Amino acid sequence: MMLFFRKRKPSDEARKRLEYQMCLAKEAGADDILDISKCELSELPYGAFATCKVLQKKVLIAHTNCLTSLVPKSCILLNLITVKVLDLHDNQLTSLPADIGLLTSLQVLNVEKNLLKALPDSVGDLAQLQSLNLKANKLKVLPDTLGGLRSLRTLDISENLVRELPSVMAHIRTLETLTLDASAMTYPPDEICSAGTEAVQQFLCGVLGIEYNSPSQYLLPVLESDGGDMAVDGVSRAVCSYAENDAEWQNKFMDYEKRKEQKMREKLEFERWLDLEQRGQAQLMHQSNAQKGEILQSMKEEQVRLEQGLTRHQQRLGEDRLRLLEQLKQMEQGVAGRIQKLLEENQRQKQSSEILKSLENDRIRMEQLMAITQEEAEQLRRREVASAMQQMLSETYKNKLLQMAYESRRQDLVNQACSSLARMDQKFQQILAWQQLDQNKAISQILQESEMQKAAFEALQVKRDLMHCQIRNQIKLIERELLQLTQLELKRQQLDTEAMQEVVADQRRALTYLLQQLLKEKRQREEELQAILGELEAKSETKQENYWLIQYQRLLDQKPLSLRLQEEGLERQLIKLLTDLSAEKYVPIFAHHRVSLEMLSAMIPGDLAKMGVAETGLQHSIIRKAREIHAVAQTIPELLKPEEEVLPSAPGRSEEPADAPSAPPPEEHRCECVVCMEQEAQVVFLNCGHVCCCQTCSEALSTCPLCRKDIVQRIRLFHSG
Repeated sequence: MMLFFRKRKPSDEARKRLEYQMCLAKEAGADDILDISKCELSELPYGAFATCKVLQKKVLIAHTNCLTSLVPKSCILLNLITVKVLDLHDNQLTSLPADIGLLTSLQVLNVEKNLLKALPDSVGDLAQLQSLNLKANKLKVLPDTLGGLRSLRTLDISENLVRELPSVMAHIRTLETLTLDASAMTYPPDEICSAGTEAVQQFLCGVLGIEYNSPSQYLLPVLESDGGDMAVDGVSRAVCSYAENDAEWQNKFMDYEKRKEQKMREKLEFERWLDLEQRGQAQLMHQSNAQKGEILQSMKEEQVRLEQGLTRHQQRLGEDRLRLLEQLKQMEQGVAGRIQKLLEENQRQKQSSEILKSLENDRIRMEQLMAITQEEAEQLRRREVASAMQQMLSETYKNKLLQMAYESRRQDLVNQACSSLARMDQKFQQILAWQQLDQNKAISQILQESEMQKAAFEALQVKRDLMHCQIRNQIKLIERELLQLTQLELKRQQLDTEAMQEVVADQRRALTYLLQQLLKEKRQREEELQAILGELEAKSETKQENYWLIQYQRLLDQKPLSLRLQEEGLERQLIKLLTDLSAEKYVPIFAHHRVSLEMLSAMIPGDLAKMGVAETGLQHSIIRKAREIHAVAQTIPELLKPEEEVLPSAPGRSEEPADAPSAPPPEEHRCECVVCMEQEAQVVFLNCGHVCCCQTCSEALSTCPLCRKDIVQRIRLFHSG
């Protein structure tokens, strides 16, 4: 079962805090600090970068958030060029920007408690950086460019995976405090690391062969780096500025003491008012406690009754749930069995299709070798085919005419009885004349137009192609199985259970793969038939004029004479039964075994399986229909006579291809569309195999609404009536 994770949205309190801090930073007279900490941010907002750039903010505080990246795609790091203090501790940062060295004004960088695995090389370009806190990360190695931090005073790399310090750290002459895990260090040794920062720096300077000096000798240029226009007497100016700052701080402290006294007086006044208010509140509380006791007692009694009813209801729901789960389990077992049989049958069908394909190739080669070359045989065959087609059309028109006459006579017997027989005879004669004219016109048109002959040959070729019919039937059967699986999955989602989900997913993948293979084989077979038709078309241009008539008759004569005689001896009710169930391909099998309706009604599905009828649903449907027809023939034989008398010469099979699947319909109810909830599901989505949308809603979808997978292909389901 697939799980979908959505980005967690900040809470209302965090969102309000962010809005307040952003507005506070933009107010007139605001200080140089932008504090957006504890706002549950997954990335820094665009407004923070714009505020720092426009208002020249010096301090950016964004700790205790959910940051995974410092700079989002829509922002650039140069907007923070004025920031001197950057606090990002307690986030989820995995890396720092590669161009962080552009922040030339940065003096304090705190990335404690993050997920950093490495530092970018550009960190050595932070020439004014004085404090770097890398505590509690996942760092293994420090970059060699760290030696370029000529103003660094404090460095914390504890609670990391660092075991060795780079020797270039000896060039950081201003380093006063170095915090690390001394017991875990291998270079310098742990006894040197335990001795303190000065011992570590002396060791690194000894390795590089440079003289070690105290950091105090290098701190004065660092402290004066903010005033770049100092004169020769810079020391005296620094002392003067320090005195001025001290006086300013004293004044601020006095103002603070005055405000503190004023706040204290206001606090005492507020406490007196609060005491009076609490006394009034206590009286009201005493009055309301008595009422609350009565209300609580009644609520307890009502809650006990509700809990008892809820317990009984939950027991009933548990029993219903167990019963539904048992039914679903049985249904899943049945579906799994049918899928296994379908896969085995598909394997057998592939083997048989290869045999049929080889036989078809042999037949085509034999036809090419046995092409008619004598002019007299061509003329004779042309006349025979023309007469056969004329006879077939005349019989068809006669059958249609007889059927129309029968319908009209039956309606007249109900409405007018015997009063309108003469009028119907006149209409009948007129219809006969019209039909005779249409028949003559159609026969002449068929004999003259080769395109219609070609179309008739193509339709007969597709109908007679057993491999094409088998592929279509298998596609219909797989579509029904996919519809059943989708209904089963929707039921399981309603019950909010995940049991056997992987099994259903495997079955759906197997059915989807099988459906794609069958569609591919169907297209290949149609292309092969079109290629054969193209070859015949090329031959027709070079040989005789009525080429298609000869090929049509040859296709009709492919079946052996003995098999055709056996099929003609088969009962017409049995042929009609197989035709209604779209099982015309099994007519030669029934004719070969000389099966009658009486024998068929006494058979079981296993007997049909031995004969070659592999589909389980089709076996049960044939036996059930045969028993119904046999029971009617035994009890009321007169009911079958009108059909036999009126349609004695009707063709045994329909001329249209059998598109209905050989399996019985799975269930009476349909799976409704999950989008509009009005129409039934009509489309199979590939590659996931779900059947959950109607034709109208599926056109606007690019992903499956059940599993959110991309839709590669859509297959329309046609439900047989």
